[in-house]
Amino acid sequence: MIALMRWLGQVVITLLVASFLIFAAMYLAPGDPATVLAGGAENASEETLAAIRAEYHLDQPFLVQYVLWLGGVVRGDLGRSFVYGQDVGFLIATRLETTVWLALYAAVLTIAIGVLLGSLSAVRRGPLDSVVSAATAMLAGIPPFVAAVGLIAAFGVGLAWFPVTGAGEGVLGKLHHLTLPAVSLAVVSLATITRVTRQSMVDILVQDHVRVARTRGIPERLVIGRHVLRNAVGPIATMAGMITASLLAGTVVVESVFGLSGVGSLLVNAINTKDFPVTQAVLLCMVLAYVVTTGLTELVQHLADPRLRRVRRAGVPRQAGAAA
Repeated sequence: MIALMRWLGQVVITLLVASFLIFAAMYLAPGDPATVLAGGAENASEETLAAIRAEYHLDQPFLVQYVLWLGGVVRGDLGRSFVYGQDVGFLIATRLETTVWLALYAAVLTIAIGVLLGSLSAVRRGPLDSVVSAATAMLAGIPPFVAAVGLIAAFGVGLAWFPVTGAGEGVLGKLHHLTLPAVSLAVVSLATITRVTRQSMVDILVQDHVRVARTRGIPERLVIGRHVLRNAVGPIATMAGMITASLLAGTVVVESVFGLSGVGSLLVNAINTKDFPVTQAVLLCMVLAYVVTTGLTELVQHLADPRLRRVRRAGVPRQAGAAA
């Protein structure tokens, strides 16, 4: 319970700092929101601009505007879009499903393939290890935008195996439509989860309990599954949570390339059209998603590993406990 309260306090502080920085960035951004709302400087008189500034509190000092906006966020009111004229919360809610599907699909591909490749590299050392390391390192250097263009050209246009636009309908339809976008996101993080899996398993393979299990004649697949991979789950789970959180932000570019109507493409359009309420709300939601995902990953790791719980109860720093 104490760990949960501490985590909630950290989340609140992080969101407060992030909200202030986001609002300050929008406040200092070039362009006048009142001019955007009026449809352009050529279409508005000074009286109209003054009325718009008064209505949206744009004539107030910076801190007053921030407090008013933050108060609305706390109440669940994210404001109204300058461009769409709709509630920002409604705009995000209607596009959230596509982004969540894409991020989770990419996370599943990254974790499944990365753990498999990392396990093979750790168990079958030699040429296979070198090939996997070189291939994942090469993929890590490919930006999602470049990967998306290449996948579209090869599998969308050339072979016509997958559609290149739209999110699809139903579970199978979504999986079919989102395969190329998900792979575009996954290639960047694949090397990270592969290296973490490999190193974690290599460290455990040389421990005494693994040698004892082998000398007892236990089949190798059981040794790997029960004594190696199970004990390597902690670092792998931590990295998997961090990758999942980062993939939520990575959807911004991929959604634009594939024409997906998600939160990422909404953010890009909002930035291009100076739709400040939408930009602020989407950025804050992304920060919230990242903080919650990484925090839940840490909590799950502590609940799953009794050694970490004992270290925390004893008041010993995690680094000291790990070294012990």
